[in-house]
Amino acid sequence: MVKATSVDATGRLHQEVLRALDLGMLARWDRDRLREEVRRLARHLAGTTGTRLDDASRDLLADRVVSETFGLGPLDEFMTDPDVNDILVNGASEIWVDRQGVLSRTGLTFRDDAHLLATIQRILAPIGRRVDEASPTVDARLPDGSRVHALLPPLSLQGPVLSVRRFGRRLNGEGLLANGTLPNEALEFLSACVKGRLSILVSGGTGAGKTTLLNALSASIPHGERVVTIEDSAELRLEHPHVVRLETRQPGPDGKGEVSPRELVRNSLRMRPDRILLGEARGAEAFDLLQAMNTGHEGSLATVHANDAREALMRLEMMVLMAGIDLPLKSVRSYITAAVRVVVHMARLHGGSRRVLRICELRGIDSQGDYRLEPLFEFRQEAVRDGRAIGRFRATGEVPESLEKLGASGIELARERFAARWIEASGAEGARHAA
Repeated sequence: MVKATSVDATGRLHQEVLRALDLGMLARWDRDRLREEVRRLARHLAGTTGTRLDDASRDLLADRVVSETFGLGPLDEFMTDPDVNDILVNGASEIWVDRQGVLSRTGLTFRDDAHLLATIQRILAPIGRRVDEASPTVDARLPDGSRVHALLPPLSLQGPVLSVRRFGRRLNGEGLLANGTLPNEALEFLSACVKGRLSILVSGGTGAGKTTLLNALSASIPHGERVVTIEDSAELRLEHPHVVRLETRQPGPDGKGEVSPRELVRNSLRMRPDRILLGEARGAEAFDLLQAMNTGHEGSLATVHANDAREALMRLEMMVLMAGIDLPLKSVRSYITAAVRVVVHMARLHGGSRRVLRICELRGIDSQGDYRLEPLFEFRQEAVRDGRAIGRFRATGEVPESLEKLGASGIELARERFAARWIEASGAEGARHAA
């Protein structure tokens, strides 16, 4: 039997089904019944094409026609797969997915650019957005929290381009331990810092797991506190009962209506927050957040794109200067060290695994005006085996100076837990990578 499951066959069958539907009956049917009628028609018409089809091929064609009619065509299966983090469409003939950190090309395609553009418009329609020649780029957030970016020719030279950043599985602290993102000793220290209102900066590259870590740490914020989150695209789903979520707004087609992160940080200070969580510091809003951390909003958290912990602090310096603050560099650094106590750096390693590479305590500045940044825990990569990074966590032997402040808040951590040693990874994946 012929396995007739090509994109062209699906497209032809889709058009035949649409022509065969009794439009007069459609208005009286609910969505489930309409789906079933489309599937029935598709299976019937697939058997009359003159091509010999086995039952599996006929069912697959019918399912694809239903997806074309009601869903997102070749993207449907990825939009519901909890293991898929990113869907990347490079024109009609290329669909790539990032599944648990591993990027691979799928065997699926769109019929042509018009088919891809129609799918993009279908994604955007429920949220009142569209993309066209007059406005060839769009950034949007879907109701499930996924982020969408689309770009059309002539800006793209290979037809419409679509990127979907999905947020399927949201890991809590136990999940981070199970997949080896960090060891239990490190998670307990970070949780204690959150409870004790020590401000934390999380740095790393795109897809390193910064937002996931913030979500997990939010569970340690006492329930009697009010939290305000500020993001470009609302990704955070905090494990906390009292959260106000704010989201920036892009300018409209007329260039008006933009709401910047800095405006939201300033507005949040009028909302009586106990803590502010900034999804990503990337501009002048960092100065306002530092001000908040220094004036009664200790324990706030933020992420920043950087290649290591020290670079993250240098990026904060540049952001403060972007705010138009005329201060000597030493004063800017003193201001940062008064606000931030812990810097966590994360990365995505070979094979897609995400690890906390270093947890550092910021202890002010030295006599030369440089940051005193002391690592407490770190991950040492030792090899790449079967395409995946292999390494171990260790405690460096540095005892946090912040233990005294934590103790004053009623949070006791034994000094012995910071003694220099290798730390066994938790969970099946963590143990495998530490082997």
